[in-house]
Amino acid sequence: MEPRNLAGAGEPSRDVADVPAAFRAALESLAAVRARPEIELEHIPAPQRLAPFAHAIGANIADPEDPDDDIASARFIVLFDPEGHEAWHGTMRCVGYLSAATDEQLVDDAMFSEVAWSWLTDALGESGAGHHTVGGTVTRTASTRFGELAGPEHSVDVEMRASWTAEDTDLGRHFQAWLEVLGNAAGLPPPGVRLLGPSDRVGSETL
Repeated sequence: MEPRNLAGAGEPSRDVADVPAAFRAALESLAAVRARPEIELEHIPAPQRLAPFAHAIGANIADPEDPDDDIASARFIVLFDPEGHEAWHGTMRCVGYLSAATDEQLVDDAMFSEVAWSWLTDALGESGAGHHTVGGTVTRTASTRFGELAGPEHSVDVEMRASWTAEDTDLGRHFQAWLEVLGNAAGLPPPGVRLLGPSDRVGSETL
């Protein structure tokens, strides 16, 4: 599967003359992002009342055993106010939300929330995405199904909500960081690394 990108994401829905150059530059940066093959990107409706200009992208990771079912999903929303926003301490705000099925044992790990939050702070720092005023929440939920309800008997999900102010228009770096968080939450191996399945191990002991 080829990496997915967002070609055309830099085309605002309103008249180009009405769109500030900074917002256009931000969308062009997003359009250049190429996600790893496991992640499918799509345009989704952006909230209309939070800022004068907004753009939203959805990301999904399908279950390898059931492509019609997702093991993780995320949203990345860009809010832009040319006049600035007092709470943002800037003009460009990134908002992220993700939900992913995770290891059942992690729900009892008191440090899991801190580790999950570090995925974001580390990814933003390593990507070189200039930012400030970052905040958010990490929530773990454990569910047990009873009766005829379809699905695994026990499941654990992690949800993360975060927002931060971008210090420049190079939002591709910010989006790539959020996609890295999504991959971590879904338990994907590092890019370029493929986990071995049973068939891969046949003859693996032969040198």
